[in-house]
Amino acid sequence: MEFESVIGLEVHAQLKTHTKIFCGCATAFGAPPNTHVCPVCLGLPGVLPVLNRNVVAFSIRMALACECQINHESRFARKNYFYPDLPKGYQISQYERPIAEHGRLAIETPEEGGATIGITRIHMEEDAGKLIHDPERPLSRVDLNRTGVPLIEIVSEPDLRSPEQAGAYLRKLRSVVRYLEICDGNLEEGSFRCDANVSLRPRGSTTLGTRTEIKNLNSFRNVERALHYEIERQRECLLEGDAVVQETRLWDPDKNRTFSMRGKEEAHDYRYFPDPDLLPVVIDETWIETIRAQLPELPDARKARYMDRLGLTSEDAGRLAAARETGDYFECCLAVFPQAKPVANWVLGELAALLRAAGRPIEESPVAPEALARLLQLVDEGTISGKIAKRVFETMAQTGEAADKIVAAQGLVQMSDSDELARIVDEVLAAAPEEVAAYRNGRTKLMGFFVGQVMKATRGQANPQKVNAILKGKLAE
Repeated sequence: MEFESVIGLEVHAQLKTHTKIFCGCATAFGAPPNTHVCPVCLGLPGVLPVLNRNVVAFSIRMALACECQINHESRFARKNYFYPDLPKGYQISQYERPIAEHGRLAIETPEEGGATIGITRIHMEEDAGKLIHDPERPLSRVDLNRTGVPLIEIVSEPDLRSPEQAGAYLRKLRSVVRYLEICDGNLEEGSFRCDANVSLRPRGSTTLGTRTEIKNLNSFRNVERALHYEIERQRECLLEGDAVVQETRLWDPDKNRTFSMRGKEEAHDYRYFPDPDLLPVVIDETWIETIRAQLPELPDARKARYMDRLGLTSEDAGRLAAARETGDYFECCLAVFPQAKPVANWVLGELAALLRAAGRPIEESPVAPEALARLLQLVDEGTISGKIAKRVFETMAQTGEAADKIVAAQGLVQMSDSDELARIVDEVLAAAPEEVAAYRNGRTKLMGFFVGQVMKATRGQANPQKVNAILKGKLAE
């Protein structure tokens, strides 16, 4: 029997507000344990939560970016469960009346092409604390700094059909929250987290199978690996005639497997009920439209502009637009050197390789966009060759010096004097009579050999266009 996988994702994004959702404590990451806390986020008796207005504004931004229906009235509920990192014994969240519903997000994968993934809901809630497990002793400590940090949970429809689509959806969602500047998208610090629900059903069936939820997914790669494993585990289970158990499972990246954590809870297990301390959140249309007018250009629109106005390929435009910082760097280069294709090639090629090797984001690039643009101008003007430009670029990254200064100091100006180049070409041809005879007898691919010899003789500084022209003329004599 052939099975089809059905995947839905629940993504938690920590919002980049300066203070927590219901109190004035700081949200900064990395503070000493239990220093960013107060009676409100500790859940002490007699305190009252006060909603942070920016949390609502950030949630509206995300809802608009995902084409959601924004509910003009929503309200908070208490999600009751007991865990050491939850000091109140409940989490303030939203249940029956979330801030936004019925959205969508377009994705694309090389294998399956484009797809539109439905978004069931976006709701606001507070984060829980964090357990720190002692590796040497059987004890855990509780850090409540994260308690009360604002979250939005983005729940997808079960529209994803492969681990690769799930990875593409997460990357796109992370790109959107970073464009909106509402979340830094840092998976390692836990500010962008994902739980995955997956089930199998006979291909062609419309009935959903029994699902499992996978937690502890802290990278896009681990999401895809865990889903591949779980799909295969469930397939083997069904083929052997066993029932899939509805449960929560954890992913072990070292052993490359999932394992059972607990039985899967349903909504009634949490005993949701409206929070009596918080009034309904009322949002008027004027506020929504004000926020809509402030939205930045989003990844899909930026990609389309790069293709339509700059003539870039879908692949190059998509890679440049995927991260806001990359697109900004690209456009800063274009402002100085307005030739999109060579700029795109360098940003996605040499620059990307340099940053990858150094483990640095593009906003920390040792070569400023204006400096890279000037380097490309030198190539375009014929001052240096493309090959020399790569050497200059490496020196720019190491020293921070400008391209003009490096070219002048190292004597790298391209040789363009026709008489001098003709003399060197004559020497190369005289030293290779057999290759010359073979070329004239039809082995035209030897042109690359001759060009290479001239470039070697000039230490790569000869103008390649002029070299080619001179060689063709002399070999035709």
